[in-house]
Amino acid sequence: MPLFQRRPADPLASDHTPTAIHRRLRATAEHSYLRDFVLGAMDGTVTTFAVVAGVAGAGLPRGVAIILGLANLLADGFSMAAGNYLSTKTDRQVVERARRIEETHVDQMPEGEREEVRQIFAAKGFSGHVLDEIVTVITTDRRRWVDTMLTEELGLRLESPSALRAALSTFAAFVLVGLIPLLPLILASGQDPQLLFVMSAAATGIAFLAVGVARGVVLSEPVLRSGLETLVIGGVTAVLSYFVGVALQSIGAA
Repeated sequence: MPLFQRRPADPLASDHTPTAIHRRLRATAEHSYLRDFVLGAMDGTVTTFAVVAGVAGAGLPRGVAIILGLANLLADGFSMAAGNYLSTKTDRQVVERARRIEETHVDQMPEGEREEVRQIFAAKGFSGHVLDEIVTVITTDRRRWVDTMLTEELGLRLESPSALRAALSTFAAFVLVGLIPLLPLILASGQDPQLLFVMSAAATGIAFLAVGVARGVVLSEPVLRSGLETLVIGGVTAVLSYFVGVALQSIGAA
């Protein structure tokens, strides 16, 4: 090795510089809507292909699959987005209600709340002068005091995502990715119905795999395992939907 050749930087050390730590902590406090997008995409793909598989199993015309698929895509997409909106908004309201309660406690029972802070940090191993200083620093700022009680006593997360953005991310993913199983039926109308179903299944499989990989990235899981897991789950759903359609066709024929 040449005498003056630069050694490669240690990734672990570079991740623990003051600047890197500040950037990482700030990013942790911010909400990522990628999770909402991934979950919406996964649900939309599974839901739409279930319609396609069921229609194919029942031997119904291509147009039925398109109509039912689009109707299901928009209705279920809106339903899921609305549910995500209400859930996210409820989480924020829980924090706001808890804040009002803690503010009342701090105003009316300051000594009791100060003792709670003391016991919380004593349980973390602080004692003596250091513990006294911690209690003093926290309780001299009302906002910091209440925030501490919310996070340390109640275990709540102060930063909450935008309910509207979460809902829009879910709806966009549900519709855009959920449309993939229908594309072969819409774009290749002159093909044999069985071939259209195979093309839809192949496109859906690719979508399942891509969504699973994205899910792995979001959840910090092995991407290949997450992709294959999503593909298997989606595949099982498709098979079940197909045979439900076959059963319904048999009932109709009888």
